Amino acid sequence: MIQAAKGGPLGWLWDRYVGWKFRSAFRGLWVRGTLPTGDGARLVYVNHTNWWDGFVLHQLGQVAGWDAYCLMEEKNLRRYRFLSRIGAFSIRPGEPDSALESLRYARQLLRQPRAAVCLFPEGELRPFGVVPMRLQRGVELLARAGKAECVPVALRYTFFEHERPDVLVEVGTPHAAGPLELFQQRLEAVVDRVAMASDLEGFTQQVRGGTGVAERWDAVRGVRA
Repeated sequence: MIQAAKGGPLGWLWDRYVGWKFRSAFRGLWVRGTLPTGDGARLVYVNHTNWWDGFVLHQLGQVAGWDAYCLMEEKNLRRYRFLSRIGAFSIRPGEPDSALESLRYARQLLRQPRAAVCLFPEGELRPFGVVPMRLQRGVELLARAGKAECVPVALRYTFFEHERPDVLVEVGTPHAAGPLELFQQRLEAVVDRVAMASDLEGFTQQVRGGTGVAERWDAVRGVRA
């Protein structure tokens, strides 16, 4: 198992790199719903649609003031080992011993103040909005073992009227541990809500990204977007 190795000069450097990488690719990070704050620990479970998801969760954790960690398949973390510097830790799917080790490690993380352990309970990349969602039982086991509040979060990448894509984040209501069906219902609900958004009404921009040609041209002309 590869444990997270946050902190130090390299951690600081990779924090800045991920922030720069996000801002260079997207117009902004927009959040609807209330991000839990405070010293309590939380288990954040998220739909998984593309490579950017981990970077988005990193930015979301910084906005919320979380000490964020993210569970990642070990073969991918070995390939992108620097991600351990921003909180990634590993699991080897299909190996019970590895799953138990990662579960114990995640439970330890959830004992720390402001900890947020993020995971993708689908266990694989799936197209946005595909239902029913097939969640793996690990999210239920970790929720029961960690005794932390559980927060469903949906991510959606979309173009509206701008050149660059926006990242929409729908935050659901925190809840206690329960059966796997509860996690599936809550995650499908937030995915459904964010899928219905046709504009940015109700969302608040939490991270500002880059501007497109049209926005820069409007700024030169003195036109408010």
